[in-house]
Amino acid sequence: MSAPIIRTGGEPDIAAVAALLADRSRARLLSALLDGRALPAGRLAAEAGVTPQTTSSHLGRLLEAGLVTVERSGRHRFYSLASAEVATALEALGRLAPEPPITSLRQGTGAQRLRDARTCYDHLAGRLGVRVTAHLVDIAVLRRTDGGDGVHRSHSDALSSPAHGSPYELGARAAEGLARWGVNLAALREHGRSRPVLRFCTDWTEQRYHLAGGLGAALLRSVRDQGWVEDGPRPRELVITRHGEEALADLLGASPA
Repeated sequence: MSAPIIRTGGEPDIAAVAALLADRSRARLLSALLDGRALPAGRLAAEAGVTPQTTSSHLGRLLEAGLVTVERSGRHRFYSLASAEVATALEALGRLAPEPPITSLRQGTGAQRLRDARTCYDHLAGRLGVRVTAHLVDIAVLRRTDGGDGVHRSHSDALSSPAHGSPYELGARAAEGLARWGVNLAALREHGRSRPVLRFCTDWTEQRYHLAGGLGAALLRSVRDQGWVEDGPRPRELVITRHGEEALADLLGASPA
């Protein structure tokens, strides 16, 4: 086993993390967890296309490095990404990595679905995530505080990464506007004290802000619970249902795609 990656206050050992991610099997295992789920090793192996024996070895190294965590439930051990920061790093690497050539119509439609609507850890991303964030700005749920415009990223923020600080604050109509999305702002503030309500990411494909943090997670839970979106055929894909198309078009004032 390799030594765990430990911060000592000096220069970060980027090479140690890069060496772990350089193995395609380990990278696929981490990518399978990018939607925020906790999966047992067998399910994780199947989704990542890795043999169970290889999965066990790789998960041991990822655990030791602090990139994943494990929780026991009955006879099973469920693995998940260790933090939102790990998810952010993987998103950023995905932005830098070359895309494999699309050789079939199925691949092409899958890539389009991923761009249209997906999860980014535990919140909405892709075109839908950016559209929803822009809508919340338009109806005064969010108010821009850094002098920027709409959901366009600040020049100080890198692509596919968390925004520095928060470029927004909750607006005067936050509680009223969020109620239309099925989100109780007062309850979120009461029960989500361990996590910032407002965080924002620069979307990987759209290169504009989408909502993250406690509010982003609550909004994704709400649209899932109301049946507006459901999981697609590939990890992280979201598919807007027929009911969701009607509800989102009513809220957003146009087609959600």
